Formats: sequence, structure tokens, C-alpha cells
Amino acid sequence: MAPAAPLNTDATVDAAQDGHQLKRQMRLGDLVLAQVLTVVGSSWVGIAAGVGHAQLVVWLTAFLLFYAPMAVAVYFLNRIMPLEGGLYEWARRSFGDTVGFMTAWNIWAYALTSIATILFQIPSELAYLIGPAAAGLPENHVLVYTLLAAIVLLLTWTAVRGLSLGKWIHNISGSAMILAFALLIVAPLFAFLHGAPLHYAPLALHLPPTDARSLSLMGQVLFAAAGLEYIAIMAGETHAADSAIGRSVVVATPIILGMFVLGTASVVSVHGVHAGTAINYVAPIPQTLTLAFGNGGAAAVIAKLAILLLQIRIVGAASYLFTGATRLPMTAGWDHLIPEWFTRMHPRHLTPTNSIYVTGLVVASLLVLGSAGVHAAEAFGVLNDASSEFYALAYLAMFLIPICGARAVRDRLPRWVAAICACGVVAILFVLVMNAYPFVDVRSPLAFAVKIVGTVFLVNAFGYMFYRSRQLVARAGKFNARA
Repeated sequence: MAPAAPLNTDATVDAAQDGHQLKRQMRLGDLVLAQVLTVVGSSWVGIAAGVGHAQLVVWLTAFLLFYAPMAVAVYFLNRIMPLEGGLYEWARRSFGDTVGFMTAWNIWAYALTSIATILFQIPSELAYLIGPAAAGLPENHVLVYTLLAAIVLLLTWTAVRGLSLGKWIHNISGSAMILAFALLIVAPLFAFLHGAPLHYAPLALHLPPTDARSLSLMGQVLFAAAGLEYIAIMAGETHAADSAIGRSVVVATPIILGMFVLGTASVVSVHGVHAGTAINYVAPIPQTLTLAFGNGGAAAVIAKLAILLLQIRIVGAASYLFTGATRLPMTAGWDHLIPEWFTRMHPRHLTPTNSIYVTGLVVASLLVLGSAGVHAAEAFGVLNDASSEFYALAYLAMFLIPICGARAVRDRLPRWVAAICACGVVAILFVLVMNAYPFVDVRSPLAFAVKIVGTVFLVNAFGYMFYRSRQLVARAGKFNARA
């Protein structure tokens, strides 16, 4: 891909990156592992396996209609605007402060709910890892609260320390994810060599069913590969961000596609032998490895190793999302869209301490909400179900930039980028609709959809009112100063 011309390099990039004295910690290898960490989630291979041997067609469709526009948009937008804040800054400079703020708000809402959800998985995964003796762990509230509190404190501490420490957590976690998928990919071979009559066909081309459940699953898979742009939030802490982030997209893409397609094929083939066992959409990898390797001997050790690797990935993904979430209030504070209090930096580590503490407090509050009574847990569940919708709204803004963003931005992009991103707009609108439809059994799909749409509306309305109140206060202050 040809490089795009930088957008007002002296006025924007220098001020945003150098003027605030961020430490540049991340290089190409760190970025590639971070892309794998954020894009490849363990549950997606189970969800994609729900369409059976049509999984390759579904993955190729997802990569063609969503991933390719995302990769192109990230590559070129980061080229001309390699700014701390990433998509928030791209949207703000293309559509103005209001759209920029709401884009950041939706990314922040997505990140916080995702972090809380990730952390909620840990007690159940640990019980799976330890075995029957730990079956009651997820219901032991004292142990669960103590464990989750320790993890939130750890996330907060490492975020304060900055990416000099955090990138190693992310690198180890990304490597653990790759190794876990390697075990998943070889699982069918192990089962076949031990007499299982499985059918492994990762490259089979079958059309998926067109019923509502399958369409919902496809809507989920379409958005499964989201996350390439998240690393751009930390562009100001990346060496040669204008080129390195784009190169990380190019390097990581075949790795990500291979992990998704081959990993899903393993889930489909192993479950084909165990037709009476429903796919566990929450933990498909531990379930598949247990079915393939068995519950005893050395094979069981391999399955438990993979579960341990996924635990490492869970903590790393939470750390990665947490780090990005803390940078959004900081950059919005630089732009005077929220109080400057959020921009205060640690004197030694040069990290936004106040933003970090607030983010940690919100995550802790969500964890309490998710386990404090039936109604609170239901509220958290709805919020979590809506998290993909928050992220999809941010993506809609990104795909619209090359199409109808500020001319100063569009003129620096190749014209064909707008055509590619138009496919992304169509894909993301499909995601927004289908994510509101449940792919698991619920009492009333309509009530579920109303809850999701209503939650997204209320969260965005709250964010907009907060933004408008800040603008009114700022205008009143200017008026009083003139008077």
C-alpha cells in the first residue's frame, strides 16, 4: 500500500505526541502480538462453529466485508493521523468535537463492560482448570470478590507503571493465545490418531443456513475480528507509529485468519464426534480440548495447559483494554472536552494517573453490579450484551470518515478507500441489527432486542448530556471572563 500524506504534521502530531511527553515504548513485534491479543477472542471459534462446516464461508465473508475495510481504514487513517487517542482523534478531526467525543464514549463503554466480563470469566475458568475440587469456587463470593479485587488493583498498578511493563504482559498474553490455538488446531489430529472417527475439513465450502439463529451467529462472527484500530489509541507511545501500526496490521492479518479458520474447524470436527454435546459458546476451547484429549493422563495435562494459557490471555486482554480505556479520557482532556483533571500525569512514569484511577473504580463498580443481587446481575448482563453495539457505533464513525468526513482528511486518502469503507458501513449496519437478536434461547427475542437497543440509547444519551453540560459550563466561563 502506498503511504498517505500526513495531516498537518507540525500542528497535530508534534503537539499531540511530543508536547505531552509520552514515553514511546511499543515497536512492531509488540504491536503484532497486541493485535492478536485484542482481535482473537477464545469464544469466537465456538460461535462460528455454530454454523457447522459453513464456517469457512462465514469467516471469509466476515474478512471480506468487515475485516478488509477495517484494515484499510486503520492503515490509512493512522498514516495521516498517528495520534494518541486513535479513532477518537480521527473522528474528532473529521466530524467535529461532538462526534469525536461520542466515538470515544462508545469505545470507553465497550472497553469497560468487556473488561468486567473478561474478569468474571476467571473464577469459572479456574474451577475448570483445577477440577472437581474447585467446583464451588464461582459461588464462593468471598474468594471471588477477593480475587477480582486483587486483579483490578493489579491492572491499576500496571497501568500506572505504563507500557514499559504493560507491553510485556500483553506480549506474554498474545503468545499464550497463539500457543493455546496451536493446541486447539492439533487436537483433531490427536483424536484421529486415537481412533476418533472425526471429519476434519477446514477448507470445505458450504453455504450457511438462513434461519434467524444462523443469521444472528453470522452477525456475531462478522464483528468477531474487530479490534485492529484499538492499538492506535496508544499511537503516541509507539515508535514510528505512522508506519509501524499499519505494518502490524499487514503482519497480523494472516495469523489472525489462520487462527480463526483452523481453530473453528477443530471445534466443528471434534463436536461432530460428540454430537450430543452442545457447543459451549463461553468456553469452547477448554470444552473442545477436554473432548479431544480426554480427562486422564498426559492428555488431560495438555488440556489443562491450554486452559492455563487462556487464563493468561484473559488477564492480558483485560490489561490491554484497560490501558487503552485510560488513554481516552486523557486525550479528551487535552482537547478540553472533559476536565483537565483527567490529564494529570505521573511524575516518573508519565501515565494519566487520575484517568487510571477513575477507570479502575468504574470497572470495580461494574463487577459489584454484576454480582450484587438478581436484578443488578440482570442489569449488568444487558449492559454486557450491548457492549458490541457500543463498539459498532464507533466503527460506523470510522468507516464514514473516508466517505463524508472533513475534506482535509478525505483529500489525503486514496479515492478507493471510500469504496472499501462503504462495504464496512453495510457490514456494521448488519452487525448493529443482528447483535440485538439473541443467538441463544431466550424467553422473548423481541424483549431482548428492546433491552439492548434501549440500553445503547440510554448510555449514549447520558454521554451526550455529560458532553453538552461541559460545553455549557465552558461557554458560561468564557462569558463571565469577558464580562
